[in-house]
Amino acid sequence: MLKLAVLVSGGGTNLQAIIDAIAEGRISNTEIAVVISNNKNAYALERAAKAGIAHVCVSPKDYETREDFNNALLAKIQSYTPDLIVLAGCLVVIPKAMVQAYPNQIINIHPALIPSFCGTGFYGLKVHEGVLERGVKVTGATVHFVDEGTDTGPIILQKAVEVRQGDTPKVLQQRVMEEAEWKIMPEAIHLIANGRVRVEDGRVLIDEDGGVR
Repeated sequence: MLKLAVLVSGGGTNLQAIIDAIAEGRISNTEIAVVISNNKNAYALERAAKAGIAHVCVSPKDYETREDFNNALLAKIQSYTPDLIVLAGCLVVIPKAMVQAYPNQIINIHPALIPSFCGTGFYGLKVHEGVLERGVKVTGATVHFVDEGTDTGPIILQKAVEVRQGDTPKVLQQRVMEEAEWKIMPEAIHLIANGRVRVEDGRVLIDEDGGVR
């Protein structure tokens, strides 16, 4: 059974997608051990409570230095002995020590098709603003492993989403969530939980029906 620690900062819609997918059997061999937020007011914590999932806030505001916060966050995560850490709308910069402690065991959802519209400064609505400013016709979402860079880890899954005339950043954000994020994050977790994902030479290979894609 794959144990998840899910890190969130806001509303927790990706968390809810994971909770629903586990309940519906679209994610198998998986349980959420804990939901951790850096924001005590995050609605994601209420979602966890309603689902009967352990939940806790570890806020940088409660620590004198960023290093103290990073150490406390890592200690809290380790106390739940997760097999996989899921960044589901987590706006905290993941410390290097955590990446080193969990190599290829941290995954993130990014609301664009990496390597486009990613990296430093591209988060939340800023991603979709950038997409619309550039005038691209297709965007999407990416699930990737987390390494020491920003959105630079091995890509697990991607799904494209059409950009339509008249889109606003919020409208596009909602479509990307509904058509891509809420689909490929649960799928990636299911694949990992069932031993079908491996990383070779910085690339993800997925075992499927006896083959590899």
